[in-house]
Amino acid sequence: MSYSAINSGSATRRSVEIEISAPRPRTSVNRARYRELELKVAALQKDYAQLHTELVEAAQVHRRLCAPRLVRHGDFEIASETFAVRHVPGDFVTVDRVDGNLTLCLGDICGKGLAAGMWISHLVGLIGTRTAVSSSPETIVTGVNRDLCRMSPLTPLATLFLVKLDPNEGRLDYCSAGHPPALLLRADGKLELLSEGGPLLGAIPGAFFTKASVELRAGDLLLVCSDGILESANEAGEEFGSERLEAQLRSAPNDCADAALFSVLGAVQDFAATRPLVDDMSLVVIRRS
Repeated sequence: MSYSAINSGSATRRSVEIEISAPRPRTSVNRARYRELELKVAALQKDYAQLHTELVEAAQVHRRLCAPRLVRHGDFEIASETFAVRHVPGDFVTVDRVDGNLTLCLGDICGKGLAAGMWISHLVGLIGTRTAVSSSPETIVTGVNRDLCRMSPLTPLATLFLVKLDPNEGRLDYCSAGHPPALLLRADGKLELLSEGGPLLGAIPGAFFTKASVELRAGDLLLVCSDGILESANEAGEEFGSERLEAQLRSAPNDCADAALFSVLGAVQDFAATRPLVDDMSLVVIRRS
């Protein structure tokens, strides 16, 4: 007999065999116990099947909340990908069109698994509400932080990198809430770190956030990632880190955002080799053609 168990890091199932000793018991007492065991195993099968179904549905909800893997708008391409360490990721990437501009968010709920994943819909909703009344990144982030701090002390901390992109002018306004710096690789090879903003969301009710602006020119690449990329470790316990990320971005193809994205993801995977993920990983690449 067998029951289904959830495979860590995905919503797939694997079969785990439960052997019932033979021969079947002959006494009435043993037959009753054997039957009781059969019923318990059947209940486990049903419970695990239901759990698998719910995990798949939760992963589908997360996917619908997030941006498509590739978004094109005017001269800009936005490629993104998210990998979960447990069933449903605590990272998210959203892209919304508002008054001809694009608003992009990469967020990372502190923690892993379902507990972190369940907060994503709430945080995405707060961002959407704030974005509907303001286009200023620092105003949106400040409002979201205030909303989170007003809630229960059980509300998790989160990092956020929020971008407003004007496709006509190529201007990018951004605000980072405790997020790893974004990397802007210019077409001429110069690298800029984008880290202006403020602290983690949900940490300080009256936190002050600032924005900064840059211009994306033809051939420029902007990379934003969650800390799961930087903290991905190899067999020796070394982390991928910011230096390797910068080097890989420089060597990645720059003819399209998708190619650059998978070049970096491939490098992270090769570095970690067979070692499992330690945190959810999200990566976004924006390119101006």
